[in-house]
Amino acid sequence: MKTELSPATGNFSMQPSGRLFRTCLLAFAMTALGSVTSLHGAEFYVDPVQGRSENDGSKERPWKSLQELFDRGLIESQTWESLPYREGVKLVPRNPGAPVKPGDTIYLRTGDFGELRIQGYYNPSAITIAAEPGHTPRFRRIHIQSGCHWILRGLHVSPEYGEGERPRVLIRLESHGWRGPVHDIVVENCHLQSAADTSRWTADDWNNLSCDGILADGPRITLRGNYLKNVNFGISVSGVHCLVERNVVENFAGDGLRGLGDHTVFQYNIVKNCYDVNANHDDGFQSWSVGPGGVGTGVVKGVVLRGNIIINYEDPQQPHRGTLQGIGCFDGMYEDWLIENNVVVVDHYHGITLGGAVRCKIVNNTVIDPNAYRPGPAAIRIGNHKNGTPSRDCVVRNNLASALDVRGENMTVDHNLVVERPEDFFLNPNRYDMRLRPDCPAIDAGTAELAPSIDILGVHRPQGKGIDLGAYEYRTAEPGQDR
Repeated sequence: MKTELSPATGNFSMQPSGRLFRTCLLAFAMTALGSVTSLHGAEFYVDPVQGRSENDGSKERPWKSLQELFDRGLIESQTWESLPYREGVKLVPRNPGAPVKPGDTIYLRTGDFGELRIQGYYNPSAITIAAEPGHTPRFRRIHIQSGCHWILRGLHVSPEYGEGERPRVLIRLESHGWRGPVHDIVVENCHLQSAADTSRWTADDWNNLSCDGILADGPRITLRGNYLKNVNFGISVSGVHCLVERNVVENFAGDGLRGLGDHTVFQYNIVKNCYDVNANHDDGFQSWSVGPGGVGTGVVKGVVLRGNIIINYEDPQQPHRGTLQGIGCFDGMYEDWLIENNVVVVDHYHGITLGGAVRCKIVNNTVIDPNAYRPGPAAIRIGNHKNGTPSRDCVVRNNLASALDVRGENMTVDHNLVVERPEDFFLNPNRYDMRLRPDCPAIDAGTAELAPSIDILGVHRPQGKGIDLGAYEYRTAEPGQDR
């Protein structure tokens, strides 16, 4: 199957092909989106090969080092008037009169930039650090600690670039107790990998050499269109009001996505190929609450999971192949979540599981087990919190799943179908093409109440007499046209 980004809708489209997902096409599309230049602000250039420190940063006379711009005070920004950071402390100018100012763009050319550390730069408006179109700037790691309004675009990050201590995290967005919070950061169209080729890695290699991809602490973080390959944990965010969309996590040994903050949106991401090399209970997406009594004693509110594709494995002969939990949330409470239009194909009974849910909606998802072996079948499950608190007031509707197990108080479970023979429902389930067959019993079998207005591909619902079940709305017209 091939997965592409629809230029009309920004969503993923899936077509049969020789392989499951041609993610390189997606990565190229994302890079192209990142080549749009800023309409405002000055432009500066850094060239690690041809640049010189004494240059003025113009296109003709680029600087040599990006880190040197921070070390030499060449970026105008703001910082706290005193440390340690405390609520109410004021921001004061930092490097006033420096050439690079908020609203400007720093373009990077092909070459190795080493490690980038940005500490205590609170910009009143965004400064963009971007690959110059046609160039490949390479970093060993990037660390933004205590700052805001930065945009990173089109950068390549790997410990294979240059020499130095192997990083634990490739891109770290860190709030610091002494230096202050991080917030309002965008990371888009970047390429991250622990190594280009892990085909010969042993379990010990995966445990010792794989890096976490992106770890973000603060609020209003946007992670968009990034490609993460051969990582430990993929993308982890703990701040509120974050957006994680259209990323690909391919080959991972921990969890693909993690979301711990309220009102965060995870949409149209691809997570695939789990490597089972340690005792971690691997999840495509995982969340848990933290309260006064520790893990499982708080509430995570208002999370949206929409249009994501989670695949346990593409190749049945994959080394270190394990059983992946799809969307696994076991330490609630979880309040007012919306889980819609996701495709989850996992060799585990936890397809979508909420342990301790209140007013959550699980609507129009496709949750299928790729085989008939244990553990399984992949199910949509809602149950009690570990402390025995029952779930309540949830809706499970319009789903296709290998199994259903919904327990709690005042639960609504309707218009779902249990899929015992995937070949009766989907075009090519062996290749994970979960679009509906023309004679599929899921067509027109749903209800419009609470159904999303579009499917995972952006196709409007309904296309026929009624809403179809699962993540895909059946259509006979070409993409972009209603039937």
